[in-house]
Amino acid sequence: MTDETRPFRVLGVQQIALGALDRGALRGFWVELLGLRPHGTYRSEKENVDEEIALVGSGPLAVEVDLMQPLDATKSPRVHEPALNHVGLWIDDLGAAVAWLEARGVRFTPGGIRRGAAGYDVCFVHPKGSADKPRGAEGILLELVQAPPEVIAAFEAIAKG
Repeated sequence: MTDETRPFRVLGVQQIALGALDRGALRGFWVELLGLRPHGTYRSEKENVDEEIALVGSGPLAVEVDLMQPLDATKSPRVHEPALNHVGLWIDDLGAAVAWLEARGVRFTPGGIRRGAAGYDVCFVHPKGSADKPRGAEGILLELVQAPPEVIAAFEAIAKG
């Protein structure tokens, strides 16, 4: 299959989401020792998450490292299991990507396309396929993130050299 038949492009990594029972240890390593820049926070009862967003890199190509802890460790989703919770990829046309992937049997998590913690539209590819949607992300929770115009432009500029 060639890129010409795919109505979207994966531009790059948008985020890496890490989970632990106590976000403090994650912050101690990623922010205090490695020097990632604190960027913001996000809290959601529905998603059972209290997170700090840190950045590595700069400009529109900076990558988020989301440091997550559950609000209640006994409830789902269990954002601390696994510790590498999910990876997010910038997509140039999220709606086209979801439609194309669904038509090819890709299973998405419930919720469809929605606003994510960083303010971009997102959806999640389920780690595992099912009887009616046999394709999953092969054991990884994968977040697809709609890239804003400045991110698309930055990736296109790099691609042109």
